[in-house]
Amino acid sequence: MKKLYLASLGCVKNLVDSEVMLGKLKDYEITQNPKEADVLIVNTCGFINSAKEESIETILELANEKKENALLAVTGCLSERYKNELIKEIPEVNIWSGVGDFDKIDELIQKAQKEKKVIKFSPQVYLIHNEKRVITGSSYHAYIKLSEGCNQKCAFCAIPNFKGKLNSRPIDEIIEEIKYLKSLGFKDFSLASQDSSSYLRDKGIKDGLERLIDEIDKIDGINVRILYLYPATTTKRLIRKIFSSKNVQNYFDMPIQHISEKMLKIMKRPGSVKKLKELLYLMREEFSFVRTSVIVGHPGESEEDFNELCEFLKEYKFDRVNVFAYSDEEGTSAYKRKDKLPEEIIEKRAEIAGEIVKETTLENLQKYVGKRCECFFDGLTEDGLFYTVRPKLWEREIDGDVLVNESEKENLKIGDLVKVDIKELAGNELIGKII
Repeated sequence: MKKLYLASLGCVKNLVDSEVMLGKLKDYEITQNPKEADVLIVNTCGFINSAKEESIETILELANEKKENALLAVTGCLSERYKNELIKEIPEVNIWSGVGDFDKIDELIQKAQKEKKVIKFSPQVYLIHNEKRVITGSSYHAYIKLSEGCNQKCAFCAIPNFKGKLNSRPIDEIIEEIKYLKSLGFKDFSLASQDSSSYLRDKGIKDGLERLIDEIDKIDGINVRILYLYPATTTKRLIRKIFSSKNVQNYFDMPIQHISEKMLKIMKRPGSVKKLKELLYLMREEFSFVRTSVIVGHPGESEEDFNELCEFLKEYKFDRVNVFAYSDEEGTSAYKRKDKLPEEIIEKRAEIAGEIVKETTLENLQKYVGKRCECFFDGLTEDGLFYTVRPKLWEREIDGDVLVNESEKENLKIGDLVKVDIKELAGNELIGKII
C-alpha cells in the first residue's frame, strides 16, 4: 500500500480542508515518517509572518527528505497568496494547489504521476459540501466549517485578498453533516469560519446563525461551541439565543483586536467601543466562557492607546486571550501606513500584555475551584500519573484541560461525559475528582 504524509498547519479551518484531502486519499496508509511516504502534502498557513515562516520551513524540509519519485504537494493559504514567487523558488514541488482543490487532490496526484510535470493552481476557492472527510485528533470531537471567505476589511488582514468574499454553506447541509458525524459516534462539535456571526449574510439573511442554532437544537445528544464571532455582526439577540440554546454552549470567541476607539478606526473595525463593551458585558450575564484576541503595536498605536487596552484586559478578565504582536502583511492597508512602530516597542508591548493575560487567566481558573463541572473524559496523561478531562464549555486543545487524580468511576472510555469536582488550582493546572 502506498504511504501518505500530511502536515496540516494553521487554523482549524485548514484542518477541515486537510481532513477532506485524507478522505479523498483513503487508499493511502498514513505515515509519520516523511522519508517513507510516496505522497507528501503540506497544507500551508499564510496569515502572519510566523505562520508563513513555519510553512516555508516545512516545505523545504520535506523537499529535502522526500524519497526518489515521491510527490510533494503544497496546498492552502500561503501557496495561494504567493503562488508566483513560490513556484520559482521551490522547483522540488510537484503539485501547487492553493485554496481551491482540496476535494480534487486525488485527481491532481494521478495527473502528476501520469504527466510527469508540475501541476498548478485552479482559480476557485473551495467550500466543503459534505465530502466524507477523515476526522483527525479525536474520536468524539469534530470541527464544522460554516463558510469560506470574509466580507470584512480589517486593515491588518490579508485573508480576503486570497480567500475572497463570504460564501456560506446552506443550513440543511451543515445539519446533515452533524447528523452524519453523530451516527459515527461524534458528539462534540466546534463551528468555525472566518466570521461566524456573518453566516448567511451573503445570502441576504442577517440572523443566519440564530436560524442554524434553532436547527441544531432539534438534534439530541450533542454539544456545540461557536468560534470566531465578529463584533460588528454579533447582536444582543444572538447572545441571548446562545444563552437559551439546548445544545450550544455559552462560549463566546470574539476577537476584539483593541479597545481604543481611535485604534479600532485605524484597524477598520466597524462599530463603537460602547457597543463592543455592551456585547462583552452581556456575555457575562450568565455563566459563560469568553475568549478573545488582541493586536498590539499596530501602526498608529500610541502609548495611551496601549495602556487603555491593558486596563481593559485587567478589568474585563477574559477567560483566555491570544496576544498578537502586529505582523506587517503585504496587500493590507496597514502595510502602507507611515506610522509603524519599532519592532522592539511592539515586542515589549506584547510581553506586557502577555503578563497581564497570565494573571487574569489564573484568576478565571481559580473561579472553578469548588465547582462541579460536566466534562469529556480524555484518558491518561503521557506520564500516566493523571487522567485528563475537558469541561463541556471549553474548546478542544486551545483552552486546556483539568487533571484528575481521583475517580469514583472505573472502565471509562475516551469521550465519556463525567461529573468532576474541581478541588484546587496547582500552579496553572486545575485538579479534580471524577464522582
